[in-house]
Amino acid sequence: MKNPKYVLPIIVISQFCCTSLWFATNGVMNAIRIEYQLEAYAMGWLTSAVQFGFISGTLTFSLFSISDRFSPSKVFLISAFCAALFNFCFILEIVDSTYILLFRFLTGFFLAGIYPVGMKIASDYYDKELGKSLGYLVGALVLGTALPHLINDLLILISWKYVIIITSILSLFGGFLMCFLVKDGPFRTRSNNFEFSIIASVFKKRKFRQASFGYFGHMWELYTFWAFVPILLVSYNNTYNNISIDISLLSFIIIGIGSLSCVISGYLSEIIGVKKTAFLFLTGSFICCLLAPFAFFIESQNIFISFLMIWSFLVIGDSPMFSTLVAKNVEAKNKGTALTIVNCIGYTLTIISILLITKLNIVLASNYMYLLLGIGPLLGILALNRKA
Repeated sequence: MKNPKYVLPIIVISQFCCTSLWFATNGVMNAIRIEYQLEAYAMGWLTSAVQFGFISGTLTFSLFSISDRFSPSKVFLISAFCAALFNFCFILEIVDSTYILLFRFLTGFFLAGIYPVGMKIASDYYDKELGKSLGYLVGALVLGTALPHLINDLLILISWKYVIIITSILSLFGGFLMCFLVKDGPFRTRSNNFEFSIIASVFKKRKFRQASFGYFGHMWELYTFWAFVPILLVSYNNTYNNISIDISLLSFIIIGIGSLSCVISGYLSEIIGVKKTAFLFLTGSFICCLLAPFAFFIESQNIFISFLMIWSFLVIGDSPMFSTLVAKNVEAKNKGTALTIVNCIGYTLTIISILLITKLNIVLASNYMYLLLGIGPLLGILALNRKA
């Protein structure tokens, strides 16, 4: 059965709108630090609060097999509404520094019903072209993640709170769009049973383990790189203080270019295969981790920014490939749960990575700390090549 042509664009647009919540505070971090009188490590904790919320959400969704037992589109809508609500609560007058971590945590919790559920919906519609479809979907995540930086750049003279308001509105729009225009897909197999054993059983398959551990290595690097893009630019600007850099706009461009990478990797996977494509991008990002400390010795602003764009291009292109490998190596009725639990573990690693690099950035103030990001891709490469 041929899928309607509008399905993939709707899924992509919905994912883009809803995932704009992810880095909503990162795009306006300096203003938030001033508003709530936060310390220098606030960026690490606020980002980690979202990640921890996402982990808790994915664990809950996977344990109760939410997206396999209920209509994924309806789960998506409810999650988008709740995430938008708690994102908006961040700017209420009654909120102080005691509550901001809680609201970011709750936003992250309901993002668990958006990103992995969006992939589940795509996998219910596409089988043979799943890699290409997830390429567009993860590309939407990338653009959504970068969007707050662009909104901040456009509204920098008004108020940082408009970034929060706009991303909340976009989330509501994306949720309604998905629920009313994308029904349950033809490849969906409904699971009627609630089984804790599903989580253990999926990891018994060798190919599933390979894909999962490759993904975990990729995640160690990804979100820390995204969170530190503005800091990388500021550090470079401080080194060569005669250079003026538009941090918000460049952060959007650098992170946003990853969306193109996801689309290209999707098409490339149809030529050389999904696993080879994942390996290619993971190796490329590992090399960038090794080069990162030395990039600060480059006096040319254009070359330094080009390096960050190349790194951003390579750091995300393997993400849809790993999701494809995970989805293809699990029973259809457990697909949603498998994607969610893998996301859960992957995002747990991002918290460790983000807090570690944030702490080292304060204590050491050394660019050589970025070498530690290479640990993830290296272990991911080894996992993909493991025979047993």
